[in-house]
Amino acid sequence: MNTLSIADRQATSAPSISFEFFPPKSDAMAERLWETVERLEPMAPDFVSVTYGAGGSTRERTHDTVKRIAGGTSLRPAAHLTCVSATKEDVLAVADAYWDAGIRHIVALRGDATEGMGAAFRQHPGGFRDSVELIEGLRARHPELGKQFEISVSCYPEQHPDSLGWEQDITFLKAKQDAGADRAISQFFFEPDTFLRFRDRARDGGVTMPIIPGIMLQPNFNGLKRISALCGASLPNWLHRLYEGLDDDAETRDLVTATVAAELCHKLADHDVDTFHFYTLNRAGLALSTCRLLGVKPKPAKAA
Repeated sequence: MNTLSIADRQATSAPSISFEFFPPKSDAMAERLWETVERLEPMAPDFVSVTYGAGGSTRERTHDTVKRIAGGTSLRPAAHLTCVSATKEDVLAVADAYWDAGIRHIVALRGDATEGMGAAFRQHPGGFRDSVELIEGLRARHPELGKQFEISVSCYPEQHPDSLGWEQDITFLKAKQDAGADRAISQFFFEPDTFLRFRDRARDGGVTMPIIPGIMLQPNFNGLKRISALCGASLPNWLHRLYEGLDDDAETRDLVTATVAAELCHKLADHDVDTFHFYTLNRAGLALSTCRLLGVKPKPAKAA
């Protein structure tokens, strides 16, 4: 198969994109987040998602961030919602508040344990058991509204840390679809075949909803290694070599990170993948560089 050059790809239709942000924990982080939102807004992503922390520790900051994006920008925000440390009614009340604030997109997740990633999840008394129950609860909340929320869910090309095997993983993803999920967004990965094999498994298992690859934009390789160890994402040897000796060279790390992400997207595009979700870590520059390498450019501002 012939791989198109960057110039060739820019001459064809650009892919669809979405971005993920996390809510700020300090004034300095808030300043960086809103600078990132402002710089990425002209890219006209399909949506932008905002995460929760472990145990829902950032629930209020998530809510405030999503409401501000919805009310103050042209972006379509998607709020993460988890089953952690709350009753069903409490979780659905948060969903109601999002609906009242004009948010129409939920990323429905089981969530990590209050102790953080890697710890065992414990169902809250009176709470949802898992993301399938959460999706069912969201769909049944206000049947008079019809479909109500657009719902995205997660998936794991290299298996969830709690996985009991591929058959169970695909069956569970199919159950999310059957409960009413609209799309799945994958955990990050670095080898295209990792995602493509997973996509084939999912399709063979009856999953027909879109499966969007999650692309990580983390230039701090030590941080990337920590995250990968917790979520089960492998880091190939060639990636270790690319970042070797760059601990004190942030500029080159950023260049490597954007190039690796764009090359991964190009290889996936050769297999009919045309939508990508970027884990931005609230860093606009990396997201913009990667999008530029994919031929995605800011949309012209509308005349007043």
